[in-house]
Amino acid sequence: MSNALQTDRMILILIGFVLVLTVGIYFASPSYFALSFAAEDHLVEYGTAVALFVASLILLRNGFSLSGKATKLAVGLTFFYALLFFFGAGEEISWGQRIFGWETSDAMKEINRQNETTIHNIEIGGVALTKHLFGPILTTAILLYLLVLPLVYPRIGRIARAVDYIALPVPGLRHAVLALIASLVIAAIDVDRKWEVYELIFGLLVMSIFLLPQNRDKVQ
Repeated sequence: MSNALQTDRMILILIGFVLVLTVGIYFASPSYFALSFAAEDHLVEYGTAVALFVASLILLRNGFSLSGKATKLAVGLTFFYALLFFFGAGEEISWGQRIFGWETSDAMKEINRQNETTIHNIEIGGVALTKHLFGPILTTAILLYLLVLPLVYPRIGRIARAVDYIALPVPGLRHAVLALIASLVIAAIDVDRKWEVYELIFGLLVMSIFLLPQNRDKVQ
């Protein structure tokens, strides 16, 4: 068994463990769930940041692997995807602001709903990015990516060619199944900050996807 396959299995087992732990903590103590387990600057949030950062490193490795054997567009986009996930990891922990204790600038305080140095919490003229962009639009895109793309990629050649052209790693059916289970679990529980766990699951899923995608020969 290859190292990549072993690592992938460990990630998938970890996702299952997180889901079981989430349900267990929800039934045992909803207050602990919201105030500690999934609270800001606690286990789930830091886990998400680490997962997104590792995902960016995997993409970075994929980009270097593609160099010399794929188009410049594919290589460039892979590095761009890596940058996006690095950005997501930084945003998740407010770029280490509370870890290192540095203050938010006055200019950022005026437009940031949580007085943090983050982009996703910016609100200008009553328009919040979290609500209008990082909320429904991003959620829809993620669900299409995780649940629909794995099914249509092997069946519709035009979509497969377009996805391969932009070097987009395609989730496998195992990822789609886990994403569906996670969606149902998170939808079923009623507790504050449950969506933080959903973000952690997504971070772990993309680690697995970028490591062993359906179209591995096209993106690595």
